[in-house]
Amino acid sequence: MERVRIFESEEELSTGLADYVAQLSEAAVKERGNFAIALSGGCLIKLMRKLTKGPYVKTVDWSKWHVFWAEEKVVAKKHPDSNYKQAKEGLLSKVPILPAHVISINRCASAESTAEEYEFRIRQLVRNRTVDVSRSRDCPRFDLILLVLESDGHVASLFPNHPVLAEETQWVTWVSDSSAPYESVTLTLPVINSAANVTIVATGSVKAQPFASATGAHPAQLVSPEHGDLVWFVDGPAASLIGRSDIERSDS
Repeated sequence: MERVRIFESEEELSTGLADYVAQLSEAAVKERGNFAIALSGGCLIKLMRKLTKGPYVKTVDWSKWHVFWAEEKVVAKKHPDSNYKQAKEGLLSKVPILPAHVISINRCASAESTAEEYEFRIRQLVRNRTVDVSRSRDCPRFDLILLVLESDGHVASLFPNHPVLAEETQWVTWVSDSSAPYESVTLTLPVINSAANVTIVATGSVKAQPFASATGAHPAQLVSPEHGDLVWFVDGPAASLIGRSDIERSDS
């Protein structure tokens, strides 16, 4: 099922996102005993800031969280552009997540080796059921994958017209693209579409055109969970080119 939630401001979107993530966390912990979440970069960590405050910092069962990455640049963890560094400073260091439950991407000799090592770690955690298994294919079933819509329509590190969009067997792959300053590793579309829940966040007027596009040319249009839910969290400027009568509007 696909839904779109529109918020008048980024502040309201941040509150709605915190509520939604907290609800999914509670449901996953009750059902499986764990909450496996994959984060992206960009504006996402800033938008998740409400989770570091009351009531969430006390009511969320952080000990059951296992944090992964939908994408990461192949840079050192302390690099200013590292998604891990941004998440560590803006979220992970402010809530009681167990350090061992943060599955960081370790930079290896090459981007390809980095992707292979990260996929190996995910496979280990699927074997012990920290991460659930897809119902229909050889893929992990994350409880939630959080993505950000970028101005060219890409999500994670899945760029327009890139060969990686056709990847069907690997869980993680590496990407080099002329529009990006660094090589990166990314979850592939089969993994994203095997998740129990996928959320795509779109904020700002620069995202209005890719969000409104229905041509299928943008990688974001390829995100369609097979046995899960896709929910868009969109602010007013990003939704400015669409008719709101056809989609769910959120006032909270």
